[in-house]
Amino acid sequence: MFKKILIANRGEIACRVAATARRMAIQTVAVYSDADTHANHVRACDEAIHLGGSAPKDSYLRWEKILEAAKATGAQAIHPGYGFLSENEEFARACADAGLVFIGPPPSAIQAMGLKAESKQLMEKAGVPLVPGYHGSEQGPQLLQREADRIGYPVLIKASAGGGGKGMRAVDKAEDFAAALASCQREAINSFGDDAVLIEKYVQRPRHIEIQVFGDTHGNYVYLFERDCSVQRRHQKVLEEAPAPGMSETMRQQMGEAAVAAARAVKYVGAGTVEFIVEQREGGDMNFFFMEMNTRLQVEHPVTEAITGLDLVEWQLRVAAGEPLPAKQSELQIHGHAIEARICAENPDNGFLPATGTLAVYRKPLAHTSFQRSHLRIDDGVREGGQISPFYDSMIAKLIVHGATRAEALARLDAALAQMHIVGMATNVQFLRGVLRTESFSQAKLDTALIERERAVLFNQEPLGLPLAVAAAVAHTVLQEAEGAGRDPFDRRDGWRALGAAVRPFAFDFHGETHAAQLRYLHDGALYLQVGEVAGPLVIGRLPDGETEVEFNGRRHTLRVDELGGTAYIFGTQGATRITAIDRLAHAGDTQAEGGRLTAPMPGKVVSFAVKAGDKVSRGQALAVMEAMKMEHTIAAPADGTVEELLYVPGDQVAEGAELLRLAA
Repeated sequence: MFKKILIANRGEIACRVAATARRMAIQTVAVYSDADTHANHVRACDEAIHLGGSAPKDSYLRWEKILEAAKATGAQAIHPGYGFLSENEEFARACADAGLVFIGPPPSAIQAMGLKAESKQLMEKAGVPLVPGYHGSEQGPQLLQREADRIGYPVLIKASAGGGGKGMRAVDKAEDFAAALASCQREAINSFGDDAVLIEKYVQRPRHIEIQVFGDTHGNYVYLFERDCSVQRRHQKVLEEAPAPGMSETMRQQMGEAAVAAARAVKYVGAGTVEFIVEQREGGDMNFFFMEMNTRLQVEHPVTEAITGLDLVEWQLRVAAGEPLPAKQSELQIHGHAIEARICAENPDNGFLPATGTLAVYRKPLAHTSFQRSHLRIDDGVREGGQISPFYDSMIAKLIVHGATRAEALARLDAALAQMHIVGMATNVQFLRGVLRTESFSQAKLDTALIERERAVLFNQEPLGLPLAVAAAVAHTVLQEAEGAGRDPFDRRDGWRALGAAVRPFAFDFHGETHAAQLRYLHDGALYLQVGEVAGPLVIGRLPDGETEVEFNGRRHTLRVDELGGTAYIFGTQGATRITAIDRLAHAGDTQAEGGRLTAPMPGKVVSFAVKAGDKVSRGQALAVMEAMKMEHTIAAPADGTVEELLYVPGDQVAEGAELLRLAA
């Protein structure tokens, strides 16, 4: 076994690998960028080497520097994690040339499965079922259009060298194909350096089910069952679970054997995932088709660990060290059900735009750190006070639960998400809770269109309501003032008067609307709150653990309230919300509306402008494309007008809120 390994990655996966290495008494070396100087994964390892600038191309993609770091520290092997260099056959080959073990498949397997078109041809020869499509090397736009027309719409354009939903577009009709192809190719060249695409029939009501496979250097192969990853936004996974609901033993075996056949076809070694698109038919029948093979450990591997009781990173290390697989197929069993939720810095109500900032509050439920079947596990690489930067993926953490049944796992996941309190940026935590509660997910009516189908109950939802939000914010203010007051009675800020009651006005911004409230301090010390038409006694208190008790409008609540910049962030078992106090004096003269300008919705890079100064544009027309956190975002005209000025050029990095161009009405 290795004595020391270098982990060529960052964030939660680097921390995850380091934890297993530590348990196996293997020393670890971290690498880091400027942005990650104080990151958790640096602290999690025994040594750390600086690579360069914050952008991946200046640090985590500089494989020559990574090899130098491995040699300088005496590391014997390199674990690539996922993303970055994990599926780069040139890097895997360079490791071997440098006398280092690449903890992953051989370069030939990465190359064979790295290009989707070639891998489809290989799978066809291996007898693995394929979706009808075009996987050829000719890439002329007119030919690709003809092939799409031949296959029949809807079709899916996919970057041949892609993954993670990047360089992928669904096209419903022929007239939309050219624009979608151009966008796909642009995103593919930016992400992978290769703009080749393939075209496939877009399967109706599809499920995304993948099989975890393992191979060793002795010719042994096993499959560690399946994961359902159907719940997706922007072709990226949101919730993953194992085993797949509704999977029969016959189909599980068929898919497992097909996945092993795919691995054998490329002489695969180590951990890999064979992804299938599953077509659901009337009556419950399902057909499956090969999509691609990810030649690395997957983000969602913890759910497989939870149902099997195995540590897949340990398996990777043992196989890379030349040992045989630790178990045979007949020895593997499924125990219970596991679900993983990806907690991301993003705004679901604004097209899932990524968010950045400081984790002013990062409070999480108590969890086990075991990689075996614990009820709750959290994989993360951040801490309170840390930064979520625009340079990397928007995922903050992975929350994994396990239960005897799917229903039990669902209940545990919802309870754990309720205890996940993040302040400092938008997150998808409440959105995830909403998905769990939909009829589609709770009843396992799964397909990749689930989020769109449940849109009406998933977006722009308010779980707590205005009266409770105001009551919580007022309670927090009053309790803070009482706790901060000194012994001098003139220090008191609770509205006490010698005679009569005092009335204190409040104003709040709640979901973009202004609301007034009045708090009465009664002579006997009681409080009386009025919020619009709702009025009544307000009973408040602070619990020993810092939580706030609020009784108002006939109900008692135990809440956690955090205040940042005048905004109260309110967390309860039924959901979370935020409400901002308005300083009437500060806003008294602020009546001029801002218009005629378009600003960046997040920090990122300007990819292109679709207009020039002087162009007339219509409401909804695409004006510019930005790239942030590895995804493209289109900026559209909010109204009809004329472009006055472009303020940046393609390639410029811009901050959130930066004015990109000006429109005249």
